[in-house]
Amino acid sequence: MKTIIKSYIAVIILVFGFHTTQAWVYPEHRDIMLLAIQKLSPEYRSALETLWSEARIGFEFRLTESVIDATQTTNPTHLDFASFPAIGGDHSTSAKNMLYNILESDWILDVADITAKLKVDLANATDRNMRVNALRNSDIRLQTADPDYATRAGHNNVHFLLSLASSSENREEYAYECIKEGSELNAIAVYIWYHYSALKKMSKLASEKLSQPERSALILSALADEGFGLHFLEDVFAAGHAAGTWGDASQQKGTHDYYNEHGLKVTTWSGKNIVLTGDAWMRPEDAEFAANVVRLSLEQLLDAAKGKILINGHTNEWIKAEAEDFDISENEFMPSQKYDNKFVEMLNPILFDTPIPGLVEGLGELPRFRAELGTFFGFSPSLRGSFINGGFGLTQKTVGIIGGLEGSVRFGLGLDGILNEASDGLVFLDIGWRQDGSSSVGIVAEQGTEDYGSFLSAIPGRSGFSARIRIPFYIVPGDLLIAGPILYLLSPKDLSEMAVTAVNGGLIPWHLGMATPIGRFQIVLGREAAVYFYGRTKQRDALFAYNNNNQLIWLSYRSTQFEFPFLEYRPVRSFSTDQSSTLLIQFYAGIDIPHNIKSLDPRGLPAPELESIWYLGARVVFDWRHYFAL
Repeated sequence: MKTIIKSYIAVIILVFGFHTTQAWVYPEHRDIMLLAIQKLSPEYRSALETLWSEARIGFEFRLTESVIDATQTTNPTHLDFASFPAIGGDHSTSAKNMLYNILESDWILDVADITAKLKVDLANATDRNMRVNALRNSDIRLQTADPDYATRAGHNNVHFLLSLASSSENREEYAYECIKEGSELNAIAVYIWYHYSALKKMSKLASEKLSQPERSALILSALADEGFGLHFLEDVFAAGHAAGTWGDASQQKGTHDYYNEHGLKVTTWSGKNIVLTGDAWMRPEDAEFAANVVRLSLEQLLDAAKGKILINGHTNEWIKAEAEDFDISENEFMPSQKYDNKFVEMLNPILFDTPIPGLVEGLGELPRFRAELGTFFGFSPSLRGSFINGGFGLTQKTVGIIGGLEGSVRFGLGLDGILNEASDGLVFLDIGWRQDGSSSVGIVAEQGTEDYGSFLSAIPGRSGFSARIRIPFYIVPGDLLIAGPILYLLSPKDLSEMAVTAVNGGLIPWHLGMATPIGRFQIVLGREAAVYFYGRTKQRDALFAYNNNNQLIWLSYRSTQFEFPFLEYRPVRSFSTDQSSTLLIQFYAGIDIPHNIKSLDPRGLPAPELESIWYLGARVVFDWRHYFAL
């Protein structure tokens, strides 16, 4: 039992640590790069095409003939340079890893195809619900194509701008804080690291006599470094990544998602006032502004290749013709790095038009928002009604209805929105009390019995204790309970991937939420189950039933009812900084099993046999939760 508990603590940590907080989705990253290349002057564009032609020697099977393919749609067979920033960061952890994935893996073309379809779906989305569903479909396909998608490099803030230490901090001071040894990994620092590596390689290309194979290898590695670094330069123009990274996982995720969708007014270091959006909400003006800065970086790279600028790096430094392998998933803090003074000066025009980030926590901070991540305590009253296939008596076959009220308290863990709003990582246990009315059918289907009210109901009014549990699963209900302890000991990485997949609909994603204009629908069969214990107080339940001799007997009994919800409809939901309230309609099926049957009157007669009841119904639930800080 201790191992099981430890394994679930590990799952919680892994999922909290690996929540996905993208700045832009793949097609947005690619569109920014595509636009930046198209903005190059004819001279620069020609120089880039020449470099690309040399870089793709030997890799013509995977890299496009031209440096960009503006007509690329679904089912691509080749990847262009505009794809590099889209693959960097979200689908790779270093330039070296990115280049391997681009040239050697088969799944990366599936990723390109899935995201091309996402671009079409986002373009066709006419409302928020369509956009949410498009992201849902894309994310689950990406998780299948790229199993590391949700967990890659999500345990740090590498995709975010470092928060501003004070309102008086200037651009030079801020840049130094980003790149100095020991600083938390951040988007500006990773871009600078990789841009510096790319410039050194292009400077070597311009200053040394190399064979064609050596030139090709060096150019390809430099383009890989630049493409990977540009992913993070593009990230800084997403609203949720400029707002500030402090706070617990719930605050970071909620703040990120809110500003990406609703926008954020920022000021750049050059004094321009702009509004940013982010992650699947990019507008043409967002792409335009980011592309202008990306273009400046590409021009510096091309100037280095022409020999117009010379970045030699450290004295006697050996510059390898291999893509940089600084891994953003294995590092938490920036390592030591010495930069040429010339390079530091070159950064100024690039950083000039990047947004000034939000202040650190404290006076003047931007408003924070929470996602439904974390432990919670809640109260959940509900009103229910069920169709039953008769009564407990063997002769009671008339279909009827029965209603009831239920109140419970619940304790749980919210893991909603790990990939997107379709995610449902809700885990809880609740206990409560249920009060049922009498069934609509009597002990016999004869006229006049209704005059006796509930006294002659097939199932008189009763009450019982309730217990309900909810937990996502990977393939079959309960599999995390079995696999969790084993994978926790043998392969924590596999456990995290299994948990993320379970949270986001399971391996067969039936449980993904479907957003519509009238509310959210979700299949939940296997995720939740309830059990009700009737007749467990000192005064057991009682009813009339006929025995085999057609004698009417007053008897006492207990029953255990098992309930399995299969569909949820959520028309209303609200969430503040630490509590949520939801109106939920849940459809369920179940079985009620009688036992411990005793004859009360006439005494001495054997208790008649009772049979189980099948039922189908719906419950209207008000679900209130108070979340605690992580």
